[in-house]
Amino acid sequence: MGIQQKNIAVCIILSIVTCGIYTLYWFVVLSDELGALSGDQNTSGGMALLFTIITCGIYGWYWAYKLGERVDTIKMNRGEPSGSTGIVYIVLALFGLSIVYYALAQDVINKSVA
Repeated sequence: MGIQQKNIAVCIILSIVTCGIYTLYWFVVLSDELGALSGDQNTSGGMALLFTIITCGIYGWYWAYKLGERVDTIKMNRGEPSGSTGIVYIVLALFGLSIVYYALAQDVINKSVA
């Protein structure tokens, strides 16, 4: 089973309806798919989730930055301009808006596999 496009609105609705349980799944799959597309598969999504839980969320901020770097790599490989996406993702995570950067990253995945 390869990387497939996901409807971002459905992912957000499922995250809300399941009180965040779907968000954990989305986090793992998003991390794995970004790793596969960027060629950086040093840490799996499952390990990132485990480290985030163990560190009471602190690792999640670091991981937001790493996902942003992966997004920048994917954009550069496609010839698109890329910037400091990792910084944007950290800021969103610090303000409790992780679901926003999940949606932004999912958009990059959807465009990559279209």
